[in-house]
Amino acid sequence: MRIAILSDIHDNLWNLAAALEAVRDADTLICCGDLCSPFVIDELAQFERDIHIVFGNNDADLYRITLKAAKRPKCKLHGELFQATFDQRRLAVNHFDYLARPLAKSGDYDVVCFGHNHEFEISREGSCLLINPGAIMGAKFSSGKWENTPATFVIYDTATNTVEAFELDRENKAIPLRRSFD
Repeated sequence: MRIAILSDIHDNLWNLAAALEAVRDADTLICCGDLCSPFVIDELAQFERDIHIVFGNNDADLYRITLKAAKRPKCKLHGELFQATFDQRRLAVNHFDYLARPLAKSGDYDVVCFGHNHEFEISREGSCLLINPGAIMGAKFSSGKWENTPATFVIYDTATNTVEAFELDRENKAIPLRRSFD
């Protein structure tokens, strides 16, 4: 199973549309939070299969996000933590790195996904794969100011336990960062 993973959209519909086009053949989609506005649900729903969403710290209008998602059966909201097993791989998804790292250390999961800091990361905590897909927004806050950074996202393959990482170039085309991470 190929699972597209993205995070920190922050209302950037242009980057989101480009990322969704790049992952259109994935079997499911996970969003690690910070959609920001309810209208992002409409764009996410362009993905044709199940979409699993956890809330982030900038998802301020949870009521309207929930109303929008309720009209889209494939959009599944999971609050602050999503846990699932896909092809015998145990996954946990939340927004924050300070929660993700203890989840990874617990030994209860094969993969833990998170976002929040807008920093792409593929690493291991023991046998657990930690995935921060970076930010669809294409920016991060550093040293008291916003910096432009490439929009990044990943596809995790449960069969091979590998990650393909992508960034959007200036024309919003997805280009591979590396062949794979395992």
